Amino acid sequence: MTYFFETYGCQMNSAESAALELVLAGRGWQKSPSGENADLVLLNTCSVRETAETRVRGRLALYQALKKKRAAGGRAFTLTVAGCMAERLGEKLKADFPAVDYVMGTSARSLFPAILDAVERGTPRREDTEKPVFSFSASHLEPGAFRSFVPIMHGCDNFCSYCVVPYVRGREISRDPAAIAGEIALLAERGVREITLLGQNVNSYRWEPSSPPLDFPALLEMISRRVEDTPISWVRFLSANPKDFSDRTIAVMESFSCFCRHLHLPVQHGSNRILSAMNRRYTREDYLELTGRLRAAMPDISLSTDIMVGFPGETEQDLEETLDLMDKVRFSYSYMYHYNPREATAAERLPGRIAYETKIKRLSRVIALQKAHSIELLKARVGSRERILIEGISRKNADEYIARTERDDRAVVAGGPENGGGPPVIGSFARARLCSLNGTTFRAVLEA
Repeated sequence: MTYFFETYGCQMNSAESAALELVLAGRGWQKSPSGENADLVLLNTCSVRETAETRVRGRLALYQALKKKRAAGGRAFTLTVAGCMAERLGEKLKADFPAVDYVMGTSARSLFPAILDAVERGTPRREDTEKPVFSFSASHLEPGAFRSFVPIMHGCDNFCSYCVVPYVRGREISRDPAAIAGEIALLAERGVREITLLGQNVNSYRWEPSSPPLDFPALLEMISRRVEDTPISWVRFLSANPKDFSDRTIAVMESFSCFCRHLHLPVQHGSNRILSAMNRRYTREDYLELTGRLRAAMPDISLSTDIMVGFPGETEQDLEETLDLMDKVRFSYSYMYHYNPREATAAERLPGRIAYETKIKRLSRVIALQKAHSIELLKARVGSRERILIEGISRKNADEYIARTERDDRAVVAGGPENGGGPPVIGSFARARLCSLNGTTFRAVLEA
Protein backbone atom coordinates (compact mmCIF):
# COMPACT_ATOMS: atom_id res chain seq x y z
CA MET A 1 0.00 0.00 0.00
CA THR A 2 1.09 3.60 -0.58
CA TYR A 3 0.99 6.85 1.39
CA PHE A 4 1.54 10.57 0.83
CA PHE A 5 2.19 13.21 3.50
CA GLU A 6 1.86 16.99 3.41
CA THR A 7 3.54 18.66 6.39
CA TYR A 8 2.95 22.28 7.39
CA GLY A 9 4.42 24.51 10.07
CA CYS A 10 7.30 24.01 12.45
CA GLN A 11 10.23 21.63 12.70
CA MET A 12 8.35 19.65 15.35
CA ASN A 13 5.73 18.77 12.75
CA SER A 14 8.49 17.68 10.38
CA ALA A 15 9.96 15.45 13.10
CA GLU A 16 6.58 13.94 13.89
CA SER A 17 5.86 13.26 10.22
CA ALA A 18 9.20 11.46 9.98
CA ALA A 19 8.26 9.33 12.99
CA LEU A 20 4.91 8.40 11.40
CA GLU A 21 6.68 7.49 8.15
CA LEU A 22 8.90 5.09 10.08
CA VAL A 23 5.75 3.34 11.34
CA LEU A 24 4.51 3.01 7.76
CA ALA A 25 7.87 1.75 6.51
CA GLY A 26 7.89 -0.86 9.27
CA ARG A 27 4.59 -2.18 7.93
CA GLY A 28 5.83 -2.38 4.35
CA TRP A 29 4.08 0.70 2.99
CA GLN A 30 5.63 2.59 0.06
CA LYS A 31 5.85 6.37 -0.33
CA SER A 32 3.85 7.78 -3.26
CA PRO A 33 5.24 10.74 -5.26
CA SER A 34 1.89 12.55 -4.89
CA GLY A 35 -1.54 12.20 -3.35
CA GLU A 36 -3.17 11.46 -6.67
CA ASN A 37 -2.85 7.68 -6.39
CA ALA A 38 -1.95 7.07 -2.72
CA ASP A 39 -3.99 4.76 -0.49
CA LEU A 40 -3.46 7.07 2.50
CA VAL A 41 -3.14 10.85 2.38
CA LEU A 42 -2.15 12.57 5.65
CA LEU A 43 -1.99 16.32 6.22
CA ASN A 44 0.10 17.23 9.28
CA THR A 45 -1.17 20.70 10.07
CA CYS A 46 -0.24 23.95 11.83
CA SER A 47 -2.43 26.45 13.69
CA VAL A 48 0.14 29.07 14.66
CA ARG A 49 -0.94 31.43 11.87
CA GLU A 50 -4.23 31.82 10.06
CA THR A 51 -2.51 31.55 6.68
CA ALA A 52 -1.37 28.00 7.51
CA GLU A 53 -4.94 26.90 8.30
CA THR A 54 -6.27 28.63 5.17
CA ARG A 55 -3.80 26.70 3.03
CA VAL A 56 -4.79 23.39 4.63
CA ARG A 57 -8.47 24.12 4.01
CA GLY A 58 -7.67 24.66 0.36
CA ARG A 59 -5.85 21.34 0.19
CA LEU A 60 -8.71 19.54 1.96
CA ALA A 61 -11.15 20.93 -0.60
CA LEU A 62 -8.91 19.59 -3.36
CA TYR A 63 -8.65 16.13 -1.77
CA GLN A 64 -12.40 16.08 -1.17
CA ALA A 65 -12.96 16.57 -4.90
CA LEU A 66 -10.28 13.97 -5.70
CA LYS A 67 -11.86 11.48 -3.33
CA LYS A 68 -15.24 11.85 -5.04
CA LYS A 69 -13.62 11.34 -8.43
CA ARG A 70 -11.63 8.30 -7.33
CA ALA A 71 -14.60 6.73 -5.53
CA ALA A 72 -16.53 6.86 -8.79
CA GLY A 73 -13.75 4.80 -10.36
CA GLY A 74 -13.60 2.34 -7.45
CA ARG A 75 -10.23 3.62 -6.13
CA ALA A 76 -11.04 5.07 -2.72
CA PHE A 77 -8.35 6.41 -0.38
CA THR A 78 -8.17 7.36 3.28
CA LEU A 79 -7.82 11.05 4.20
CA THR A 80 -6.38 11.87 7.63
CA VAL A 81 -5.75 15.27 9.24
CA ALA A 82 -3.11 15.35 11.99
CA GLY A 83 -1.30 17.99 14.02
CA CYS A 84 -2.27 21.27 15.66
CA MET A 85 -5.22 22.15 13.42
CA ALA A 86 -6.63 18.68 14.06
CA GLU A 87 -6.20 19.22 17.82
CA ARG A 88 -7.81 22.66 17.71
CA LEU A 89 -10.84 21.87 15.54
CA GLY A 90 -11.32 18.15 16.21
CA GLU A 91 -14.39 16.58 14.67
CA LYS A 92 -15.48 19.96 13.25
CA LEU A 93 -13.06 19.22 10.42
CA LYS A 94 -15.19 16.23 9.44
CA ALA A 95 -18.29 18.44 9.45
CA ASP A 96 -16.57 21.01 7.21
CA PHE A 97 -14.94 18.37 4.99
CA PRO A 98 -16.92 15.08 5.00
CA ALA A 99 -14.16 13.41 2.97
CA VAL A 100 -11.92 13.42 6.06
CA ASP A 101 -11.85 9.92 7.55
CA TYR A 102 -9.71 10.47 10.65
CA VAL A 103 -8.74 13.45 12.79
CA MET A 104 -5.58 12.80 14.79
CA GLY A 105 -4.58 15.58 17.19
CA THR A 106 -1.15 16.21 18.69
CA SER A 107 -1.83 13.83 21.59
CA ALA A 108 -3.28 11.08 19.45
CA ARG A 109 -0.35 9.64 17.51
CA SER A 110 -0.72 6.43 19.50
CA LEU A 111 -3.89 5.87 17.46
CA PHE A 112 -1.97 5.77 14.17
CA PRO A 113 -1.36 1.98 14.13
CA ALA A 114 -5.08 1.39 14.70
CA ILE A 115 -5.87 3.70 11.78
CA LEU A 116 -3.45 1.72 9.62
CA ASP A 117 -5.07 -1.55 10.73
CA ALA A 118 -8.41 -0.23 9.54
CA VAL A 119 -7.00 0.99 6.22
CA GLU A 120 -5.30 -2.34 5.57
CA ARG A 121 -8.50 -4.23 6.41
CA GLY A 122 -10.64 -1.85 4.39
CA THR A 123 -12.98 -1.29 7.32
CA PRO A 124 -13.66 1.79 9.51
CA ARG A 125 -11.65 2.05 12.72
CA ARG A 126 -13.50 1.41 15.95
CA GLU A 127 -13.90 4.65 17.91
CA ASP A 128 -11.88 4.68 21.14
CA THR A 129 -13.58 5.54 24.41
CA GLU A 130 -10.35 6.45 26.21
CA LYS A 131 -8.64 9.78 25.61
CA PRO A 132 -5.19 9.20 24.04
CA VAL A 133 -2.10 10.14 26.06
CA PHE A 134 0.85 11.86 24.42
CA SER A 135 4.02 9.81 23.98
CA PHE A 136 7.33 10.48 22.24
CA SER A 137 8.31 8.40 19.23
CA ALA A 138 11.50 6.34 19.45
CA SER A 139 13.03 7.82 16.29
CA HIS A 140 12.42 10.77 13.96
CA LEU A 141 14.98 10.01 11.26
CA GLU A 142 13.95 10.34 7.64
CA PRO A 143 15.25 7.37 5.61
CA GLY A 144 18.68 8.11 4.19
CA ALA A 145 18.98 11.50 5.91
CA PHE A 146 22.27 12.68 7.40
CA ARG A 147 20.63 15.18 9.74
CA SER A 148 17.75 14.59 12.12
CA PHE A 149 15.46 16.33 14.59
CA VAL A 150 15.40 14.99 18.15
CA PRO A 151 12.39 16.21 20.17
CA ILE A 152 13.28 16.60 23.85
CA MET A 153 10.05 18.14 25.10
CA HIS A 154 6.46 18.76 24.05
CA GLY A 155 4.02 21.55 24.81
CA CYS A 156 4.40 24.98 26.38
CA ASP A 157 3.57 26.59 29.74
CA ASN A 158 4.25 30.19 28.74
CA PHE A 159 0.87 31.29 27.35
CA CYS A 160 2.17 34.22 25.34
CA SER A 161 -0.95 36.24 24.68
CA TYR A 162 -0.83 35.86 20.89
CA CYS A 163 0.05 32.16 20.75
CA VAL A 164 -2.22 29.15 20.28
CA VAL A 165 0.49 26.54 20.97
CA PRO A 166 -0.37 25.82 24.66
CA TYR A 167 -3.96 25.14 23.59
CA VAL A 168 -3.09 22.72 20.78
CA ARG A 169 0.10 21.16 22.21
CA GLY A 170 -0.79 21.14 25.90
CA ARG A 171 1.44 21.73 28.90
CA GLU A 172 5.16 21.02 28.92
CA ILE A 173 6.29 17.40 29.00
CA SER A 174 10.02 16.65 29.11
CA ARG A 175 11.31 13.48 27.48
CA ASP A 176 13.18 10.80 29.41
CA PRO A 177 16.91 11.53 28.96
CA ALA A 178 17.54 7.79 28.54
CA ALA A 179 15.20 7.82 25.53
CA ILE A 180 16.95 10.90 24.14
CA ALA A 181 20.34 9.19 24.55
CA GLY A 182 18.96 6.04 22.90
CA GLU A 183 17.72 7.95 19.87
CA ILE A 184 21.03 9.78 19.52
CA ALA A 185 22.91 6.47 19.67
CA LEU A 186 20.67 5.10 16.91
CA LEU A 187 21.25 8.21 14.79
CA ALA A 188 25.02 7.88 15.25
CA GLU A 189 24.84 4.24 14.10
CA ARG A 190 22.99 5.41 10.97
CA GLY A 191 25.75 7.90 10.15
CA VAL A 192 23.83 11.08 10.99
CA ARG A 193 26.10 14.16 11.00
CA GLU A 194 23.88 16.85 12.55
CA ILE A 195 21.04 16.80 15.08
CA THR A 196 18.66 19.53 16.19
CA LEU A 197 17.06 19.27 19.63
CA LEU A 198 13.43 20.39 19.48
CA GLY A 199 10.89 21.80 21.87
CA GLN A 200 8.28 24.54 21.84
CA ASN A 201 10.37 26.06 24.64
CA VAL A 202 13.43 23.86 24.42
CA ASN A 203 15.49 25.40 27.21
CA SER A 204 12.80 24.90 29.85
CA TYR A 205 13.55 21.16 29.66
CA ARG A 206 13.50 19.57 33.12
CA TRP A 207 13.41 15.85 33.92
CA GLU A 208 11.98 15.67 37.44
CA PRO A 209 12.46 11.90 38.13
CA SER A 210 16.23 12.41 38.29
CA SER A 211 17.76 13.32 41.62
CA PRO A 212 18.61 16.13 41.39
CA PRO A 213 16.32 17.00 38.43
CA LEU A 214 18.08 17.14 35.06
CA ASP A 215 17.77 20.61 33.53
CA PHE A 216 18.59 21.85 30.03
CA PRO A 217 22.30 22.67 30.49
CA ALA A 218 22.84 19.31 32.20
CA LEU A 219 21.09 17.60 29.28
CA LEU A 220 23.35 19.45 26.84
CA GLU A 221 26.41 18.23 28.76
CA MET A 222 25.10 14.67 28.60
CA ILE A 223 24.48 14.96 24.86
CA SER A 224 27.91 16.45 24.19
CA ARG A 225 29.49 13.35 25.71
CA ARG A 226 27.14 11.04 23.80
CA VAL A 227 28.09 12.47 20.42
CA GLU A 228 31.83 12.48 21.13
CA ASP A 229 33.70 10.13 18.78
CA THR A 230 30.56 9.57 16.67
CA PRO A 231 29.70 10.85 13.16
CA ILE A 232 27.50 13.51 14.83
CA SER A 233 29.63 16.64 14.80
CA TRP A 234 27.03 19.42 14.94
CA VAL A 235 24.28 19.90 17.54
CA ARG A 236 21.70 22.68 17.34
CA PHE A 237 18.58 23.40 19.38
CA LEU A 238 15.39 25.43 18.97
CA SER A 239 13.36 27.28 19.89
CA ALA A 240 14.91 28.85 22.97
CA ASN A 241 13.00 31.32 25.11
CA PRO A 242 15.15 34.29 26.25
CA LYS A 243 13.64 34.25 29.74
CA ASP A 244 14.94 30.71 30.37
CA PHE A 245 18.41 31.10 28.88
CA SER A 246 20.88 30.58 31.73
CA ASP A 247 24.57 31.39 32.10
CA ARG A 248 25.16 27.64 32.57
CA THR A 249 23.72 27.02 29.11
CA ILE A 250 26.07 29.60 27.64
CA ALA A 251 29.00 27.99 29.46
CA VAL A 252 28.14 24.54 28.08
CA MET A 253 27.80 25.88 24.54
CA GLU A 254 31.17 27.59 24.87
CA SER A 255 32.88 24.51 26.33
CA PHE A 256 31.84 21.87 23.79
CA SER A 257 32.68 22.25 20.09
CA CYS A 258 29.72 20.13 18.96
CA PHE A 259 27.32 23.02 19.61
CA CYS A 260 27.04 25.13 16.48
CA ARG A 261 27.90 28.79 16.71
CA HIS A 262 24.40 29.80 15.75
CA LEU A 263 21.36 30.37 17.91
CA HIS A 264 17.75 31.14 17.07
CA LEU A 265 16.51 33.36 19.90
CA PRO A 266 13.00 34.77 19.29
CA VAL A 267 12.62 38.33 20.60
CA GLN A 268 9.20 39.06 19.00
CA HIS A 269 9.37 42.80 19.73
CA GLY A 270 11.65 45.62 20.88
CA SER A 271 9.18 47.57 23.02
CA ASN A 272 8.82 46.73 26.71
CA ARG A 273 5.18 47.82 26.61
CA ILE A 274 4.39 45.40 23.80
CA LEU A 275 6.53 42.61 25.29
CA SER A 276 4.49 42.94 28.48
CA ALA A 277 1.21 42.82 26.52
CA MET A 278 2.55 39.72 24.77
CA ASN A 279 3.29 38.13 28.18
CA ARG A 280 6.86 37.38 27.12
CA ARG A 281 8.20 37.93 30.67
CA TYR A 282 11.45 39.63 29.74
CA THR A 283 12.38 43.19 28.77
CA ARG A 284 14.38 44.58 25.87
CA GLU A 285 17.15 45.26 28.38
CA ASP A 286 17.11 41.60 29.44
CA TYR A 287 17.36 40.52 25.82
CA LEU A 288 20.19 42.91 25.00
CA GLU A 289 22.11 41.80 28.08
CA LEU A 290 21.65 38.15 27.15
CA THR A 291 22.88 38.63 23.58
CA GLY A 292 25.83 40.56 24.98
CA ARG A 293 26.75 37.65 27.26
CA LEU A 294 26.42 35.20 24.38
CA ARG A 295 28.76 37.22 22.18
CA ALA A 296 31.23 37.78 25.00
CA ALA A 297 31.48 34.01 25.47
CA MET A 298 31.36 33.13 21.75
CA PRO A 299 32.40 36.13 19.60
CA ASP A 300 31.77 34.18 16.38
CA ILE A 301 28.16 33.23 17.20
CA SER A 302 25.41 34.32 14.80
CA LEU A 303 21.91 35.08 16.05
CA SER A 304 18.55 34.83 14.30
CA THR A 305 15.12 35.70 15.65
CA ASP A 306 11.35 36.09 15.20
CA ILE A 307 9.85 39.58 14.98
CA MET A 308 6.14 40.42 15.04
CA VAL A 309 4.73 43.81 14.07
CA GLY A 310 1.22 45.19 14.32
CA PHE A 311 0.38 43.72 17.74
CA PRO A 312 -2.76 45.37 19.22
CA GLY A 313 -1.90 48.78 20.64
CA GLU A 314 1.46 49.04 18.87
CA THR A 315 2.49 52.64 18.15
CA GLU A 316 5.06 54.12 15.79
CA GLN A 317 7.31 54.61 18.81
CA ASP A 318 7.00 50.89 19.64
CA LEU A 319 8.07 50.09 16.08
CA GLU A 320 11.05 52.45 16.39
CA GLU A 321 12.13 50.57 19.52
CA THR A 322 12.02 47.31 17.56
CA LEU A 323 14.15 48.80 14.79
CA ASP A 324 16.56 50.13 17.40
CA LEU A 325 16.90 46.69 19.00
CA MET A 326 17.60 45.19 15.57
CA ASP A 327 20.35 47.78 15.05
CA LYS A 328 21.89 46.89 18.40
CA VAL A 329 21.76 43.09 18.03
CA ARG A 330 22.27 42.78 14.25
CA PHE A 331 20.61 39.44 13.52
CA SER A 332 21.93 37.28 10.71
CA TYR A 333 18.32 36.65 9.62
CA SER A 334 14.82 36.97 11.03
CA TYR A 335 11.40 35.43 10.55
CA MET A 336 9.25 38.55 10.24
CA TYR A 337 5.47 38.65 10.16
CA HIS A 338 2.51 40.76 11.18
CA TYR A 339 0.08 39.86 13.94
CA ASN A 340 -3.13 38.06 13.12
CA PRO A 341 -5.56 37.03 15.86
CA ARG A 342 -5.84 33.40 16.89
CA GLU A 343 -9.01 32.02 18.42
CA ALA A 344 -8.96 31.48 22.21
CA THR A 345 -5.78 33.50 22.81
CA ALA A 346 -5.70 36.45 25.21
CA ALA A 347 -4.57 38.88 22.48
CA GLU A 348 -7.71 38.16 20.48
CA ARG A 349 -9.66 40.21 23.04
CA LEU A 350 -7.24 43.16 23.21
CA PRO A 351 -8.34 46.58 21.96
CA GLY A 352 -6.29 48.72 19.60
CA ARG A 353 -6.28 46.53 16.49
CA ILE A 354 -3.88 47.81 13.85
CA ALA A 355 -5.17 48.34 10.31
CA TYR A 356 -3.87 45.83 7.78
CA GLU A 357 -2.32 48.55 5.60
CA THR A 358 -0.44 49.94 8.60
CA LYS A 359 0.84 46.48 9.55
CA ILE A 360 2.15 45.92 6.04
CA LYS A 361 3.95 49.28 5.99
CA ARG A 362 5.56 48.61 9.36
CA LEU A 363 6.54 45.10 8.35
CA SER A 364 8.20 46.41 5.18
CA ARG A 365 10.44 48.67 7.30
CA VAL A 366 11.48 45.74 9.48
CA ILE A 367 12.18 43.57 6.43
CA ALA A 368 14.24 46.30 4.75
CA LEU A 369 16.41 46.80 7.85
CA GLN A 370 16.93 43.06 8.28
CA LYS A 371 17.99 42.69 4.64
CA ALA A 372 20.56 45.44 5.11
CA HIS A 373 21.94 43.80 8.25
CA SER A 374 22.05 40.33 6.65
CA ILE A 375 23.97 41.51 3.59
CA GLU A 376 26.43 43.54 5.66
CA LEU A 377 27.16 40.63 8.02
CA LEU A 378 27.58 38.17 5.16
CA LYS A 379 29.86 40.47 3.14
CA ALA A 380 32.15 40.77 6.15
CA ARG A 381 32.78 37.03 5.99
CA VAL A 382 33.70 36.78 2.31
CA GLY A 383 37.21 35.36 2.15
CA SER A 384 36.93 33.44 5.42
CA ARG A 385 37.61 29.72 5.70
CA GLU A 386 34.88 27.70 7.37
CA ARG A 387 33.66 24.17 7.87
CA ILE A 388 30.59 23.31 5.80
CA LEU A 389 28.18 20.38 5.55
CA ILE A 390 27.40 19.26 1.98
CA GLU A 391 23.59 18.96 1.72
CA GLY A 392 22.90 17.93 -1.86
CA ILE A 393 23.05 18.74 -5.56
CA SER A 394 21.82 22.16 -6.64
CA ARG A 395 18.46 22.17 -8.40
CA LYS A 396 19.66 24.96 -10.68
CA ASN A 397 22.96 23.40 -11.74
CA ALA A 398 23.78 19.68 -11.54
CA ASP A 399 27.49 20.51 -11.37
CA GLU A 400 27.07 22.46 -8.14
CA TYR A 401 26.39 21.40 -4.56
CA ILE A 402 24.40 23.09 -1.82
CA ALA A 403 26.07 23.33 1.58
CA ARG A 404 25.47 24.99 4.94
CA THR A 405 27.87 26.64 7.33
CA GLU A 406 28.01 26.16 11.08
CA ARG A 407 26.39 29.61 11.40
CA ASP A 408 23.43 28.43 9.31
CA ASP A 409 24.31 30.19 6.04
CA ARG A 410 23.77 28.64 2.61
CA ALA A 411 26.74 28.11 0.31
CA VAL A 412 27.12 26.80 -3.24
CA VAL A 413 30.19 24.67 -4.03
CA ALA A 414 31.32 23.76 -7.54
CA GLY A 415 32.12 20.10 -8.17
CA GLY A 416 34.55 20.60 -11.04
CA PRO A 417 38.30 21.13 -11.55
CA GLU A 418 38.51 24.01 -9.10
CA ASN A 419 37.78 21.46 -6.36
CA GLY A 420 40.37 18.94 -7.45
CA GLY A 421 38.21 17.42 -10.17
CA GLY A 422 36.08 15.31 -7.83
CA PRO A 423 32.58 16.05 -6.54
CA PRO A 424 32.10 16.57 -2.80
CA VAL A 425 30.38 13.79 -0.90
CA ILE A 426 26.78 14.58 0.08
CA GLY A 427 26.38 14.34 3.84
CA SER A 428 30.06 15.00 4.56
CA PHE A 429 31.89 17.89 6.19
CA ALA A 430 34.46 19.88 4.27
CA ARG A 431 36.69 22.92 4.65
CA ALA A 432 35.85 25.72 2.27
CA ARG A 433 36.77 29.29 1.47
CA LEU A 434 33.81 31.65 1.06
CA CYS A 435 34.76 33.44 -2.14
CA SER A 436 31.82 35.69 -2.96
CA LEU A 437 28.18 36.40 -2.25
CA ASN A 438 25.15 35.95 -4.51
CA GLY A 439 22.21 37.51 -2.66
CA THR A 440 22.41 35.81 0.74
CA THR A 441 24.16 32.66 -0.54
CA PHE A 442 27.94 32.22 -0.47
CA ARG A 443 29.91 30.91 -3.41
CA ALA A 444 32.58 28.65 -1.94
CA VAL A 445 35.61 26.61 -2.99
CA LEU A 446 36.66 23.48 -1.17
CA GLU A 447 40.10 23.38 0.44
CA ALA A 448 42.25 20.49 1.54
